[in-house]
Amino acid sequence: MWLRLATCVVIAVAPCAHAQDDRPRLDSLTLDDALERVARIHPDLRVADAQRPLLEAGLATAAQRPPLTAGATLENAVGNGPYRGFDRAELTVTLAGVLERGGKLEARRAVAMAHLDALAPQREIVRLDLLAETARRYLAVTVAQRQRDIALEDIAQRKRAVEAARQRLSAGASPESTVLTAQAALAQAQLDRDRAYQAEESARLHLAALWNGRDGQFRTASGDPLALPALEDFQRLADLLERTPELATLAGQARVREAELQLARTARQPDLQWQAGMRGLRGDDAVALVGGFSLPLGSTTRAAPGIQAAEAALAMNTVEREAQQSRLYALLAAAHGQYTTARLEAARLGSDVLPQLARAELAAERAWRAGAISYLEWSQLQAMRVDARKRQLDVAAQAQQALIEIQRLTGQPIVAAAALSQEKYAP
Repeated sequence: MWLRLATCVVIAVAPCAHAQDDRPRLDSLTLDDALERVARIHPDLRVADAQRPLLEAGLATAAQRPPLTAGATLENAVGNGPYRGFDRAELTVTLAGVLERGGKLEARRAVAMAHLDALAPQREIVRLDLLAETARRYLAVTVAQRQRDIALEDIAQRKRAVEAARQRLSAGASPESTVLTAQAALAQAQLDRDRAYQAEESARLHLAALWNGRDGQFRTASGDPLALPALEDFQRLADLLERTPELATLAGQARVREAELQLARTARQPDLQWQAGMRGLRGDDAVALVGGFSLPLGSTTRAAPGIQAAEAALAMNTVEREAQQSRLYALLAAAHGQYTTARLEAARLGSDVLPQLARAELAAERAWRAGAISYLEWSQLQAMRVDARKRQLDVAAQAQQALIEIQRLTGQPIVAAAALSQEKYAP
């Protein structure tokens, strides 16, 4: 479906026009690259893989039948009277075993196999959580880069204001305080730029830590937080929850508990213990066959508590599944609402607010140069335009965070694709 293909763009791959800076170019890193590194290196996935040999060993153990037991018994030896020494000793050699009844072997294998099958959705949960975390950290890098670009554009317009203020001061048309005010605004913009540089560096280190990187010497090759795809209908997204690994894990637990219940029920049929062997009769200089069996009594009564506990665990699984479904539905509804609202706000800021502020700022600049308005009015419009761009970036980042959560909840892959339909809300 469309979401499976299109909304897997957590951070849209359309390159954005970044302002130029003099920082050295670093190795490029796409979201695909980051996801591949995490999937290949992160220890949480290796821990999940390491559990499989343990469960396979448990399956092999469960498939073993009860062992045969060889024994020997010496009687009528080393006593007193006529039984002094070994003259009348009798040696009995036996072979004993247990005949399991009630399908215990098959039930044990079913329990072990259910545990093994339950490993796959558990690993999928870990994988999706890691991919979502990777996408969030990649988004942080991209947002920091956009914040830097906004600051660089702000610096450019503040420099124009400083230059214009100096020209008007030289012409005697403006006081020195105007120049000083413009310079203070320029310094503030430069501080925002430096803060964005530091945030970007920290975000890159945070991202690289997912694959045990220590230097973070890379920059994202693409990614525009303002590119926000449309989502499918909410009900279709809700239908995808039935196939999430969280519910698949509960389904696997239900199969484990069903197998454990069947194993508990097999305890109602007691196992037959048998023994057979040969006895040497020294007095008659003969050999005779010996044998026997035993059957425990009261097995049904002893098995009842275990059966009751297994039935309760199975019934609890149904309640757990209903609770998990409600929790996932609520999380999806919240994320969907957050994404829709933030996407709408980003669109309106890009289509209505920012273009108007851009035209107003240019008009104010012309008016101030002509002496029609004060510098304060022009400076306020410059600040309003920058604040609107920052607000648009903030809500777009919120939308991207919600999109990542939606993909994690629905179990869809979080990958970057090269040719997908998307909308971009740029100023």
